[in-house]
Amino acid sequence: MTQAEYKQQYARYAACCEQRLAQLCDDLFAPESEIGQAARYSLLGGGKRVRGVLTLACCALAGGGEAALDFACALEMVHCHSLIHDDLPCMDDDDLRRGRPSCHKRFGEATALLAGDALLAAAFAVTADARDCPAQSRTAATALLAQRTGCMLYGQELDKYHETHPADAQQLLALHANKTGALIGAAAALGCTAAALDVPQSGVYRALDAYAQAVGLGFQIVDDILDVTASSEQLGKPAGSDAANGKTTFVTLFGLAGAQQMAAEQTDRALAALGDFAEDADFLRLLAQDLLHRGR
Repeated sequence: MTQAEYKQQYARYAACCEQRLAQLCDDLFAPESEIGQAARYSLLGGGKRVRGVLTLACCALAGGGEAALDFACALEMVHCHSLIHDDLPCMDDDDLRRGRPSCHKRFGEATALLAGDALLAAAFAVTADARDCPAQSRTAATALLAQRTGCMLYGQELDKYHETHPADAQQLLALHANKTGALIGAAAALGCTAAALDVPQSGVYRALDAYAQAVGLGFQIVDDILDVTASSEQLGKPAGSDAANGKTTFVTLFGLAGAQQMAAEQTDRALAALGDFAEDADFLRLLAQDLLHRGR
């Protein structure tokens, strides 16, 4: 797969997610509701749809075509819920998200809080009633997403705790395995579930899970790097917010060069996890490299 073909496929996956998310918003959020307006504002306000794209790509590699589209959209809803809540004054207190006022700056704190809750509830409605998936897959996906959401929330608890209690390397890895890794890992599991694979037993799933874990950690390390090397305009959110909030990051623990090396090592691990796949995994290979080099 060439870079041009990769970019075209990524754009197609992202567009599928975008179109279906808009349809789901029409179905689930009343247009006259300010909560619904706030949910739409945040959910449809841009973003690369990395988690949704990864869900679709894993499903395709597992032989399920694009059956995971609703699962991909549900995962994007959970992720958006987490972003809205992350930005609240009681959490990171960020005024920008994706280059626009964050949800609480646009709609007020109470409405933003409820919009995040509405997106979280909607995500489980979507998995429970997903198109193109049998009942067994829908049930498994709903349970899996609930479990991974709980991990993500625990990661957020750890994130707040370590604002006042500096983390060591092991604690930082545990934090991000939950806060970031849980939902990125869920993409592989949801994709395989939509493809009707036995997630705990399937060799395909185990390989994709190892890939997603490495990509998830690498993604977070690059986030930490960009927080100190990119501008607010490039990030679409305030640069330097980690330092402002007193957070321990991979950069503060290992330095910029050390963090860059760690991110490259995680990308190598992700690529190694795909070693038994032929060229049909090239999209995932290029995605891992793309995420490593984003912002450059």
